[in-house]
Amino acid sequence: MLNGKTSIIDNLKSWPFIEAKNLLKKINNKIPEKGYILFETGYGPSGLPHIGTFGEVCRTLMVKRAFNYIAPEIPTKLICFSDDMDALRKIPENIPNAELFVDYIGKSLTDIPDPYKEFSSYGEQMNNRLKRFLDSFSFEYDFYSSTECYKNGIFNEALKKIALNIDKISDLILPTLRDERRKSYNPFMPICPVSGKVLEEGVISVNSSNFTINFKDINGEERTTSILDGNCKLQWKVDFGMRWHALDVNYEMFGKDIIPSAELAVKICKIIGNKTPSNFHYELFLDATGQKISKSKGNGISLDEWLKYAPAESLSYYMYQKPKTAKRLYFDIIPKSTDEYIKFMQNYKDLEDDKKLESPIYHIHNDNYKFHDIGVISFSLLLNLASACNPDNSDILWGFISKYDNNLNKENSEFLDLLVGYAINYYNDFIKPNKSFRKANDDELKAINALRARLFELRDEKDPVILQNITYQIGNDFNFELRLWFQALYQILLGQDSGPRFGSFISLFGVSNMINLIDEKLN
Repeated sequence: MLNGKTSIIDNLKSWPFIEAKNLLKKINNKIPEKGYILFETGYGPSGLPHIGTFGEVCRTLMVKRAFNYIAPEIPTKLICFSDDMDALRKIPENIPNAELFVDYIGKSLTDIPDPYKEFSSYGEQMNNRLKRFLDSFSFEYDFYSSTECYKNGIFNEALKKIALNIDKISDLILPTLRDERRKSYNPFMPICPVSGKVLEEGVISVNSSNFTINFKDINGEERTTSILDGNCKLQWKVDFGMRWHALDVNYEMFGKDIIPSAELAVKICKIIGNKTPSNFHYELFLDATGQKISKSKGNGISLDEWLKYAPAESLSYYMYQKPKTAKRLYFDIIPKSTDEYIKFMQNYKDLEDDKKLESPIYHIHNDNYKFHDIGVISFSLLLNLASACNPDNSDILWGFISKYDNNLNKENSEFLDLLVGYAINYYNDFIKPNKSFRKANDDELKAINALRARLFELRDEKDPVILQNITYQIGNDFNFELRLWFQALYQILLGQDSGPRFGSFISLFGVSNMINLIDEKLN
């Protein structure tokens, strides 16, 4: 490694690079025996892929790319692991004919029919949805199925080690369980030959000399079967550690709520093999009221919903920002995240190479960065423009944009055209239904009329700084607290409490249009 690059790497402080450097230190700067570094993300396919799945894969790839930069001589690989041998525990409300799946509760997801009748099983349906989901973001990964790993013997050697150390592992897990659960707990869950269900209870003993298990099936009949080749599945906390060992995982991240289980998995991994992966935990997402987001409650925002109102890059930016801090994940954060992404995107091309490495854009795009020239237009400005003209389609907004900057048009500004569409969607769903205009009081009426008169003198002015200064000066002249002055303008003229810089909005909307809007709202 060249001294210049070494110096640059030493100074990299963004969290993906910190994680990458910690991982490189953990492996002693050497290529592992398997020939590559393995990053893993896990997925429970009992339901549809969601925004948390996106966040985990997106963030893991950020660390992987950072690692590729600091250690290009060490190959890397990402696997997305589907725990599709897990049992169906609750019927999702959003699948077709949900009432028909009651009898399948307790069976492995890959032993349940596909409710959409497209694949051989429920698990295969969800796995394919996951892969299509990941492919839509051009994520690079290898897909692993729990069912295939168990049945094809990939986990057999690790399962033998679990059996050989079953007392140590049980002693580790049992204190973490409720009293009632301790009585029936065993790390191994045999697959019932009668019902096909994954049996959480009924284990009599595990024989570590021939790797068999004695248990009672659902009819109470005692049976013996091998623990290998998919005849048993491990309880998930044990499965977590076993999987790290069997696949020789080097890095995996998880949510804060998984920390206790991950700590057990680390200890299990050490019991059966002494090597453990580097881990990183991220904070949870909160809803509009500060409560933890729950899929069952539906109190957050889904991936599809975000992508209706903003580009995927803005979501990647949101995931990049402060992963160790609990953050609200609700609709009102979309404009801010989008504008911040746009600002970083536009500034990126002018950064020196070492500064680019510390930009969120490097971690979002890596080598696929493309500069989009949208002038000084922001997402928030587009929302204000939509609020002022109530557009039925994008052509209305483009009429203002093209007049404001004749270098911008639909044909040469594809990214901006996408933003226009997102802005209209967001306006129609969140701003328009909540618009609430109020009348100006006497002082506000005088001040706004003074603003109108000043704008009338400068009908051809386009400079947003000049227009902002004019608005600012009028507020001072009438002795307003400036925050309340600008809030009054938004409430009286646009029916909302806030927005971007008012001068920038006037510049885009047009001074003459602004005068007409004042006349409309004050009369």
